[in-house]
Amino acid sequence: MSNNISRRKFIGTTSLAATAFTIVPRHVLGGTGYKAPSDTLNIGCVGIDGKGKSDIEGVSSENIAALCDVDLTRGMEARKNNPKANQYQDFRIMLDKEKDLDAITISTPDHTHAVIAMAAMQRGKHVFVQKPLTKTVYEARKLAETAKKNKIISQMGNQGHAGEGARLVNEWIWDGAIGDVNEVHAWTNRPIWPQGEIERPEEIPSVPTSLNWNLWIGPSPHRPYHPSYHPFNWRGFRDFGTGSLGDMGAHILDQPFWALDLGDCKTIQANSTRFTDESYPAASEVIWTFEGKNGKPGIKLIWRDGGILPPRPENIEPGRKLGETGGGVIYYGSKGELMHGVYGEQPRLIPETFMQSYQRPEKSIPRSPGIHQEWIEAIKNGTKSTTDFEYSSKLTELMLLGNIALLSQEHKTVLEWDANQFKFTNLDAANELLHTQYSPGWSLD
Repeated sequence: MSNNISRRKFIGTTSLAATAFTIVPRHVLGGTGYKAPSDTLNIGCVGIDGKGKSDIEGVSSENIAALCDVDLTRGMEARKNNPKANQYQDFRIMLDKEKDLDAITISTPDHTHAVIAMAAMQRGKHVFVQKPLTKTVYEARKLAETAKKNKIISQMGNQGHAGEGARLVNEWIWDGAIGDVNEVHAWTNRPIWPQGEIERPEEIPSVPTSLNWNLWIGPSPHRPYHPSYHPFNWRGFRDFGTGSLGDMGAHILDQPFWALDLGDCKTIQANSTRFTDESYPAASEVIWTFEGKNGKPGIKLIWRDGGILPPRPENIEPGRKLGETGGGVIYYGSKGELMHGVYGEQPRLIPETFMQSYQRPEKSIPRSPGIHQEWIEAIKNGTKSTTDFEYSSKLTELMLLGNIALLSQEHKTVLEWDANQFKFTNLDAANELLHTQYSPGWSLD
């Protein structure tokens, strides 16, 4: 290699053409524990408190070159732990100035995920985006399209997908432990923030001097600053968050979506408690149907939130809890039932006597080093991560279609979805919710 090839171009080349050569293992270069400069990624982190804190810790094996947050009072621990990282409030300035960044993590509110990820991918940066991938269905498709076109190594941050339990669920279902699955019940205790019959705050307090409120608002319709939104309760507001389904569906629905290869849904319907134009309902039920594949029956997937539990399986032992405190999933098959908690951990067949008699299959799915390390290794080796945008955009689409059904209840119809045409075939009003109008100055182009 000529001396004028940059370190960033070197890593980019290994990532996108791994069949030509691979990075030499670090222990070969310099003994145990040695890490060559070419084997270290420069990472910029956008959103550095809350979930951003754990995302930074997850990639701390690499060089944290830049930290970015619209609120200078947030993320003090991340700033302290990474004193050499350059500091920014505006991700656009960070991307323009930090030419040597290989990748970025995005741990901001839902409404800014897409614009930040798109800006990074257009500059050739690999991206890790917290769940849900996007706020709108259109955004999810655009990110997947761009990641594929630009050969970006991408990952969505639904950490349960990397867990042991998730793999056991898949292996047991694929082994035929419960036969052909025809119905799945999923639920969560969310929301744990204000949601439902809430209104827009009327007070207009002063914006803290440490906060760039215009950047926080980003592509959403402008409104005055209020602590009801930042730093946490934005999740329940329709302009910024995706409600309970968007928040936890990426964890809970991911498991059946993966294990059953659900793909595109056929119909969606929903019902819920009352809610305002500002918010999502405090409790809801969403039902998707999927056509059968490869001789398997069609599947009905039912989601409940707000503390609503599914019916107890007939074969479950009296007094036995359903899932975990935060939620769970029950699969109904032709031979029995399987249940697990929020992140796919501790799957168990129902009843326990069935579990004890089951001869578990050999482990067949490669085990993951963790959602963050998996992404890092994929960048270095030019491989795919398991929740890249090709996969996670489709999971996100499923969740957000459920939100559209919730917001379309007044039409009192079962929505019919045509994924290939990217539209609801029986309700034009629902198609208007597939994306949102960005504020001036913001786009995905």
